[in-house]
Amino acid sequence: MDVDLLVIGSGPSGQRAAIQAAKLGKRVAVAERRDRLGGVSIHTGTIPSKTLRQAVLEVLAQRPLDVLDPTRIEETEQEVLQQLMDRAARVVAAETAVVREQFRRNHVGLLPGEACFEGDHTVRVQGIEEPINAGRLVIAVGSRPARPESVAFDDRTVIDSDGLLRLERRVPRTMTVVGAGVIGIEYASMFGALGVKVTVVDQRERVLDFVDGEIGEAFQYSLRRRNVTFRLRERVTAIEPLDRRGGRVELASGKEIRSETVLYAVGRQGATEGLGLERAGLESDRRGRLKVDESYRTNVPHIFAVGDVAGGGLAATAMEQGRIAALNAFEQPVHSLPELIPSGIYAIPEIGFVGRTEEQLTDEASPYVVGIARYGELARGLMTGDEDGMLKLLVDPGDRRVLGVHAIGTSATELAHIGQAVMAIGPGGLDFLVTVVFNYPTFAEAYKVAALDAANQIRAMTE
Repeated sequence: MDVDLLVIGSGPSGQRAAIQAAKLGKRVAVAERRDRLGGVSIHTGTIPSKTLRQAVLEVLAQRPLDVLDPTRIEETEQEVLQQLMDRAARVVAAETAVVREQFRRNHVGLLPGEACFEGDHTVRVQGIEEPINAGRLVIAVGSRPARPESVAFDDRTVIDSDGLLRLERRVPRTMTVVGAGVIGIEYASMFGALGVKVTVVDQRERVLDFVDGEIGEAFQYSLRRRNVTFRLRERVTAIEPLDRRGGRVELASGKEIRSETVLYAVGRQGATEGLGLERAGLESDRRGRLKVDESYRTNVPHIFAVGDVAGGGLAATAMEQGRIAALNAFEQPVHSLPELIPSGIYAIPEIGFVGRTEEQLTDEASPYVVGIARYGELARGLMTGDEDGMLKLLVDPGDRRVLGVHAIGTSATELAHIGQAVMAIGPGGLDFLVTVVFNYPTFAEAYKVAALDAANQIRAMTE
């Protein structure tokens, strides 16, 4: 079988690469090792975890766990877990159907089975008799949770983030999360909101240390109010299951933490094992990732790599990487990824940001003023009961450009996009926010409040 482009992996980056090439009139096929389309993002990553978060919020809105009938706690916990997992399964199935329809509509061939290189243009797909000869290839196999040998996973009480989506019985009463990165913190916040007593362990001095410091402190304070305890600056020396009685985490400081469930969420590994990279002239690093240039081209000119396997990034970024790689593969006009890319952390509460943090601006010796809007000042915040959220603008007092936007609370990930657009204006972005009219009552009004705060400070500096 001959194709113009073979994409290995059907996650967000692989989907976009395949569809973009198909739009160019190329013969395209996608090899997918899993039973279902969509890769890690749809089945164990972005989609189920964010659906789980939404389901948790709805469960709490419908039936707060602290007012449940105490005579049927066990039964209710089973019902809650089943409701959460059913919701995730429905959304996963729907998203898979969307991807399948997109491939059908764009005439993208699907090759179910494990792919393995036989040469730099030839790939064998398990279950398909003839090899696939491809003019160009895109590797988009994604990643999997890191599972170091030092951790005794039993996939019941000591689990990784994939295993969390296969929890049985009931919502655990206690949980230890090893790793205060995005994945660990998102799940810690969800289960803490459900009333689970969660302990987060990490070697770092603060959680989410890439987030603006003030937002990170507010987030940590919020989680502490929701049953989450932090054990920071702690090194884990052992993790092991205790039969059916939960798991044990041993720390270098001599502490020992026991809980019903231990979630290990430290790092991910590129899923390149079994691809036979060496037969295509490729070599991955110790984390299973491939080195690429700015066009996502590997050291073999007609082979590209995108998404997690090319160094990671958010699903939204991976999608654009796939599209750019396909355009580069067929020498079409293409732009590079924009410098301003918003980020979102789908925890409870959520965090959204774009641009530089206060810490970065301080290190750069760049002058700035801070404009703050608190949700408690907004009619929408009062209406929804989210009075703890906030939005902050970092503004250059000289040319009045917006340097960074950071939000925590309801709709924070959506609000970051307004900041992205305003930052693209450049000089005078603050003046745009001061004069623009936002719908009332909305969370977007926070931009107006924060902009007026910053403008008043700049005025006071020049008087």
